[in-house]
Amino acid sequence: MIGCPVKHSVSSVMQNAAFSALGIDALYCSFNVERDNLGDAVGGITALGMAGFNVTIPHKESIIPFLDSIEKNAAAIGAVNTVKNVDGRLIGYNTDGRAAVKSLANAADLDGSRVLVLGAGGASRALCHALLDEGVESIHLANRSLKRAERLCGELRKAGGSCTTLGLSRRELAKSAKEVSVVVNCTSVGLTPKVDETPFFGELFRRDMVVMDMVYNPLETKFLRDALDANATTIAGVEMLVWQGALAFEIWTEKKAPLELMRDKALNALGGGGVK
Repeated sequence: MIGCPVKHSVSSVMQNAAFSALGIDALYCSFNVERDNLGDAVGGITALGMAGFNVTIPHKESIIPFLDSIEKNAAAIGAVNTVKNVDGRLIGYNTDGRAAVKSLANAADLDGSRVLVLGAGGASRALCHALLDEGVESIHLANRSLKRAERLCGELRKAGGSCTTLGLSRRELAKSAKEVSVVVNCTSVGLTPKVDETPFFGELFRRDMVVMDMVYNPLETKFLRDALDANATTIAGVEMLVWQGALAFEIWTEKKAPLELMRDKALNALGGGGVK
């Protein structure tokens, strides 16, 4: 993995356990790469013949010019989080959106649903494009900057989706909450150490909602605690983290990832023990 910073990542724990379980002679390492050194880092990876790597903040968009090609989904999103080396050619993929949909799939029927997405950054873009592929009826996109939200909505409408924008005020969120069955936090609000913050108003959750947070540290955010208080179905961010890693593993190895093992390793690394 390359990014800045990377010391908080638990991906190496998941991936190395998966390699070991399947008898694959490989090692996953994390490298802190500053923005100005990205080109040199990619050149070094190519020269060393590494089979592939993950890309995290802040390089998901800026790495694209250094790759030989990117698959269709990554091109639509405009970001790459997984790279595979195929005979010296670096091919970029994005597994974020598919990982989020995989995480939601067991709890929500996305086909024909209405989804409220909080945030309009890279994670939100990946999720929204994946939601369109799943046949959602409409996406409500809430963001502090309406201009940024409208840009993303414009992309989604061009792709054939229905999308409306709104701010983060109580009045706007309350109106949207009445119309949707799924709410996903794609912002970093609530991330350690600011664990008492939330991007949503807890009283707006309902028991018939499915609520997912992309933040995985802490394992249970205030956003999720508020949803649990309303008896909503909740999905922790670690689930998306695990699916993202599993999908990347399958791209590199062309073998089925040991999902349960990866989940257990990630939970233990994050201090969650055997909590599901």
